[in-house]
Amino acid sequence: MKIPIRVLIADNHAIVRNGVISLLEKENNIEIVGQASNGTEVLEILQNEVVPDIILTDVVMPEMNGIELTRLLKLNHPKIKVLILTTADQEDLIISSFRAGAQGYLLKNVNISEVVFAIEQLAAGYTHLCTDIGMKLLNHLQGKFTLNSKKLKESIQLSKRELEILALIAEGYTNGEIADKLFTSKRTIEGNRQNLLDKTGKKNTAALISFVVRNGIID
Repeated sequence: MKIPIRVLIADNHAIVRNGVISLLEKENNIEIVGQASNGTEVLEILQNEVVPDIILTDVVMPEMNGIELTRLLKLNHPKIKVLILTTADQEDLIISSFRAGAQGYLLKNVNISEVVFAIEQLAAGYTHLCTDIGMKLLNHLQGKFTLNSKKLKESIQLSKRELEILALIAEGYTNGEIADKLFTSKRTIEGNRQNLLDKTGKKNTAALISFVVRNGIID
């Protein structure tokens, strides 16, 4: 039997916090080990030797926000991974969160299955970015960079299938949707997505999308 993923949830809205907890508690592979209303409370919980694998936190919270919390966790608890779950979709907050050390960013309009998938991805050592945020960054970057693809395509040697998957990622499709379109399994697409991150030297989907747009790897 697999050891469950230990999750601590931080959100200053009790109704949101309790709702997420009630949904995640139904998952056999996830254990809720604590909850907090701000970053200060999270650090106090950690002092009591509660060690989660993942902290699911909002960005906007009183006393200590999610970005400051993430920065302190990276310094003092580097093994704990941070997954942002928030309504804040401003680009500066997204970028600041990843720079602080977050491994994932979700908006609160996602369904619980994506939250579970993101938790599993982070626990496995990957990163996760919800589609809405990916598209927001993509639209921003499309107006900023000039595409020049031929040399990059040859240098990183992407297969036809990988280029096809890249194009679908850039269009905002989820792993499951891509799997359906290409008549394969979601696990295969997850592996292909990780291969793309490895080949391009990027750490998360946001950086991958930026790389694609900036260098014109897809037509």
